[in-house]
Amino acid sequence: MSLIPVTIITGFLGAGKTTLLNRILKDNNHKQRIAVIENEFGEENIDSNLLVQDDAEQIVEMSNGCICCTIRSDLVTALGTLANKRKSGELNFDRVVIETTGLADPGPVAQTFFIEDSVASEYMIDGIVTLMDAVFAMQQLDEYEQARQQVGYADRLLISKTDLVSDEDVEILCHRIRHINPHAPIHTVDFGRVDVAEVLDVHGFNLSSKLDIDEGGHAHHDHSHDHHHECGHDCACSHHHLDDINSFVFHSKKPFDPNRLNDFFDRMITLYGTQMLRYKGVLYMKDADRKVVFQGVQQLMGTDIVEKWDENHPPESKLVFIGKNLPKTIFMEGLHDSLAD
Repeated sequence: MSLIPVTIITGFLGAGKTTLLNRILKDNNHKQRIAVIENEFGEENIDSNLLVQDDAEQIVEMSNGCICCTIRSDLVTALGTLANKRKSGELNFDRVVIETTGLADPGPVAQTFFIEDSVASEYMIDGIVTLMDAVFAMQQLDEYEQARQQVGYADRLLISKTDLVSDEDVEILCHRIRHINPHAPIHTVDFGRVDVAEVLDVHGFNLSSKLDIDEGGHAHHDHSHDHHHECGHDCACSHHHLDDINSFVFHSKKPFDPNRLNDFFDRMITLYGTQMLRYKGVLYMKDADRKVVFQGVQQLMGTDIVEKWDENHPPESKLVFIGKNLPKTIFMEGLHDSLAD
């Protein structure tokens, strides 16, 4: 049986997470039954017609076949309960959406899927989606580390309430969050209305050989809102904000020495693991005809060997790191020193 995909929705207080969830649950186009694990401190409750409620475990089945589970113990217990009920046929759902609290660091939630065998055997993270309130996001990014972390972890960034600010304000915000995380596409949402494909089936944590990074180290962004906001890379608007979370990319056409690279990652994770929010890449290894891909969250990393190198494209390594105050020079020099002679 294939693993159950999980989407983590995060964002600061008032950004519109529950509004987005309600839109997804009412959208019949995706044809999927969704189990929502909702934090009990959410600003508002999931709006649904309740059919069945288990008071002990706070599991609610909705009229459209979706499930709502309010966490009263820990995430591992909630996921285990849902998986067991699904296997027994008591509950029927295709995927899980987790809504974090507004002040949450998404890291520990994501780490659960790496470190807990009982969870990893049933589930896999599809992606982390971060909502931002266009009215207050700049202030929140200035004042709260959690807000900057939520941007750093994101596979998708959704900006709400753009109708309440000017196009220039949206442009400045887009530029700033691009500076923190240039690898997550940015979209705007209008009262939770967004293409569900931008939230579900993101494949942000899939170990695949595709890493959308161009030579400049910036992902290709798709802005799907009425007024196209494009902030040039030479815009000075972000220089007023000394964000402690940013990104850098390493690439090389020379192969890595496996032992040297393992030693490098061991050292970096020991020294800077808690600061390494997200990191992933495609590796060209010495004497190997297949790609090695990896994906990491803080101190936890997973790797896999995938398809052979395409003979029409020369092999090369590409690695992206998003983290808090990571010493770029140390990482770049260490990776360079890990290349084969």
